Amino acid sequence: MATPDKAAAVAELTEQFRNSNAAVLTEYRGLTVAQLKTLRRSLGENAQYAVVKNTLTKIAANEAGISTLDDLFNGPTAVAFVTGDPVVSAKGLRDFAKDNPNLVIKGGVLDGKALSADEIKKLADLESREVLLSKLAGAMKGKQSQAASLFQALPSKLVRTVDALRAKQAEQGGAE
Repeated sequence: MATPDKAAAVAELTEQFRNSNAAVLTEYRGLTVAQLKTLRRSLGENAQYAVVKNTLTKIAANEAGISTLDDLFNGPTAVAFVTGDPVVSAKGLRDFAKDNPNLVIKGGVLDGKALSADEIKKLADLESREVLLSKLAGAMKGKQSQAASLFQALPSKLVRTVDALRAKQAEQGGAE
Protein backbone atom coordinates (compact mmCIF):
# COMPACT_ATOMS: atom_id res chain seq x y z
CA MET A 1 0.00 0.00 0.00
CA ALA A 2 1.29 3.48 -0.89
CA THR A 3 2.04 5.88 1.91
CA PRO A 4 0.03 9.10 2.10
CA ASP A 5 3.16 11.13 1.27
CA LYS A 6 3.79 9.18 -1.90
CA ALA A 7 0.13 9.35 -2.92
CA ALA A 8 0.17 13.13 -2.42
CA ALA A 9 3.40 13.44 -4.45
CA VAL A 10 1.88 11.41 -7.31
CA ALA A 11 -1.28 13.52 -7.23
CA GLU A 12 0.75 16.74 -7.34
CA LEU A 13 2.91 15.50 -10.23
CA THR A 14 -0.17 14.29 -12.11
CA GLU A 15 -1.72 17.73 -11.74
CA GLN A 16 1.49 19.36 -13.01
CA PHE A 17 1.52 17.09 -16.07
CA ARG A 18 -2.13 17.91 -16.79
CA ASN A 19 -1.69 21.68 -16.33
CA SER A 20 1.47 21.89 -18.43
CA ASN A 21 1.45 22.17 -22.18
CA ALA A 22 5.00 20.76 -22.25
CA ALA A 23 7.32 18.79 -20.00
CA VAL A 24 11.03 18.19 -20.57
CA LEU A 25 12.95 15.43 -18.78
CA THR A 26 16.61 16.02 -17.99
CA GLU A 27 19.44 14.27 -16.20
CA TYR A 28 21.17 16.61 -13.78
CA ARG A 29 23.96 14.32 -12.48
CA GLY A 30 27.00 16.40 -11.48
CA LEU A 31 25.26 19.77 -11.21
CA THR A 32 25.60 21.78 -8.02
CA VAL A 33 22.70 23.34 -6.16
CA ALA A 34 23.83 26.78 -7.36
CA GLN A 35 23.83 25.58 -10.97
CA LEU A 36 20.32 24.15 -10.57
CA LYS A 37 19.20 27.51 -9.18
CA THR A 38 20.68 29.26 -12.22
CA LEU A 39 18.94 26.75 -14.49
CA ARG A 40 15.58 27.42 -12.85
CA ARG A 41 16.03 31.15 -13.51
CA SER A 42 17.03 30.59 -17.14
CA LEU A 43 13.83 28.65 -17.91
CA GLY A 44 11.66 31.72 -17.56
CA GLU A 45 8.74 32.47 -15.31
CA ASN A 46 6.34 30.08 -17.07
CA ALA A 47 8.30 26.93 -16.23
CA GLN A 48 8.87 25.00 -13.05
CA TYR A 49 11.94 22.76 -12.76
CA ALA A 50 11.67 19.97 -10.21
CA VAL A 51 13.92 17.08 -9.21
CA VAL A 52 11.67 14.03 -9.10
CA LYS A 53 11.61 10.38 -8.13
CA ASN A 54 11.43 8.21 -11.24
CA THR A 55 8.87 5.68 -10.02
CA LEU A 56 6.44 8.28 -8.68
CA THR A 57 6.81 10.49 -11.76
CA LYS A 58 6.28 7.56 -14.10
CA ILE A 59 3.05 6.70 -12.25
CA ALA A 60 1.94 10.34 -12.36
CA ALA A 61 2.68 10.63 -16.09
CA ASN A 62 0.67 7.49 -16.79
CA GLU A 63 -2.23 8.79 -14.69
CA ALA A 64 -2.10 12.03 -16.72
CA GLY A 65 -2.34 9.97 -19.92
CA ILE A 66 1.32 10.26 -20.93
CA SER A 67 2.90 6.85 -21.38
CA THR A 68 5.47 7.84 -24.04
CA LEU A 69 8.01 8.93 -21.41
CA ASP A 70 8.30 5.57 -19.61
CA ASP A 71 11.72 4.73 -21.12
CA LEU A 72 13.22 8.05 -19.98
CA PHE A 73 12.77 7.50 -16.25
CA ASN A 74 16.24 6.21 -15.35
CA GLY A 75 19.09 7.84 -13.52
CA PRO A 76 18.71 11.15 -11.68
CA THR A 77 15.76 12.87 -13.33
CA ALA A 78 14.37 16.38 -13.18
CA VAL A 79 11.35 17.67 -15.08
CA ALA A 80 10.72 21.14 -16.45
CA PHE A 81 6.94 21.67 -16.43
CA VAL A 82 6.17 24.42 -18.97
CA THR A 83 2.89 26.32 -18.79
CA GLY A 84 3.84 29.17 -21.13
CA ASP A 85 5.78 29.34 -24.38
CA PRO A 86 7.72 26.06 -24.67
CA VAL A 87 10.27 27.66 -27.02
CA VAL A 88 11.54 29.98 -24.26
CA SER A 89 12.05 27.07 -21.85
CA ALA A 90 13.64 24.88 -24.52
CA LYS A 91 16.09 27.70 -25.31
CA GLY A 92 16.89 28.07 -21.61
CA LEU A 93 17.62 24.34 -21.30
CA ARG A 94 19.67 24.24 -24.51
CA ASP A 95 21.76 27.27 -23.58
CA PHE A 96 22.35 26.01 -20.04
CA ALA A 97 23.35 22.57 -21.39
CA LYS A 98 25.91 24.23 -23.70
CA ASP A 99 27.61 25.86 -20.72
CA ASN A 100 27.10 22.88 -18.39
CA PRO A 101 27.56 19.56 -20.21
CA ASN A 102 26.42 17.67 -17.09
CA LEU A 103 22.83 18.62 -17.94
CA VAL A 104 21.48 16.07 -20.40
CA ILE A 105 18.13 16.58 -22.11
CA LYS A 106 16.46 13.16 -22.28
CA GLY A 107 13.23 14.02 -24.07
CA GLY A 108 9.80 15.32 -23.31
CA VAL A 109 6.24 15.85 -24.33
CA LEU A 110 4.53 18.80 -26.03
CA ASP A 111 0.73 18.95 -26.09
CA GLY A 112 0.57 15.17 -25.61
CA LYS A 113 3.11 14.36 -28.36
CA ALA A 114 6.41 12.76 -27.40
CA LEU A 115 9.58 14.66 -28.27
CA SER A 116 13.09 13.30 -28.51
CA ALA A 117 16.08 15.28 -27.24
CA ASP A 118 16.87 16.35 -30.83
CA GLU A 119 13.31 17.58 -31.35
CA ILE A 120 13.55 19.67 -28.19
CA LYS A 121 16.77 21.20 -29.52
CA LYS A 122 14.99 21.99 -32.81
CA LEU A 123 12.17 23.56 -30.80
CA ALA A 124 14.77 25.73 -29.08
CA ASP A 125 15.99 26.93 -32.49
CA LEU A 126 12.55 28.35 -33.30
CA GLU A 127 11.84 32.00 -32.72
CA SER A 128 9.49 32.91 -29.91
CA ARG A 129 5.74 32.90 -30.40
CA GLU A 130 5.58 36.70 -30.45
CA VAL A 131 8.21 36.97 -33.20
CA LEU A 132 6.48 34.31 -35.31
CA LEU A 133 3.11 36.03 -34.91
CA SER A 134 4.56 39.40 -35.88
CA LYS A 135 6.15 37.86 -38.99
CA LEU A 136 2.82 36.30 -39.90
CA ALA A 137 1.04 39.62 -39.42
CA GLY A 138 3.62 41.36 -41.61
CA ALA A 139 3.22 38.77 -44.35
CA MET A 140 -0.56 39.07 -44.21
CA LYS A 141 -0.34 42.87 -44.38
CA GLY A 142 1.94 42.60 -47.42
CA LYS A 143 -0.52 40.31 -49.19
CA GLN A 144 -3.37 42.73 -48.43
CA SER A 145 -1.37 45.58 -49.95
CA GLN A 146 -0.71 43.49 -53.06
CA ALA A 147 -4.40 42.64 -53.34
CA ALA A 148 -5.41 46.29 -52.93
CA SER A 149 -3.01 47.45 -55.66
CA LEU A 150 -4.26 44.63 -57.93
CA PHE A 151 -7.87 45.68 -57.41
CA GLN A 152 -6.94 49.31 -58.12
CA ALA A 153 -5.05 48.33 -61.28
CA LEU A 154 -8.02 46.61 -62.93
CA PRO A 155 -10.36 49.65 -63.16
CA SER A 156 -7.55 51.99 -64.23
CA LYS A 157 -6.47 49.54 -66.94
CA LEU A 158 -10.09 49.33 -68.11
CA VAL A 159 -10.32 53.13 -68.30
CA ARG A 160 -7.08 53.35 -70.31
CA THR A 161 -8.32 50.63 -72.69
CA VAL A 162 -11.67 52.38 -73.22
CA ASP A 163 -9.87 55.71 -73.84
CA ALA A 164 -7.58 54.03 -76.37
CA LEU A 165 -10.57 52.50 -78.15
CA ARG A 166 -12.32 55.91 -78.27
CA ALA A 167 -9.21 57.54 -79.64
CA LYS A 168 -8.82 54.83 -82.28
CA GLN A 169 -12.49 55.09 -83.21
CA ALA A 170 -12.26 58.87 -83.43
CA GLU A 171 -9.17 58.50 -85.61
CA GLN A 172 -10.92 56.04 -87.94
CA GLY A 173 -14.08 58.12 -87.95
CA GLY A 174 -12.15 61.34 -88.71
CA ALA A 175 -10.22 59.70 -91.59
CA GLU A 176 -13.34 58.57 -93.46
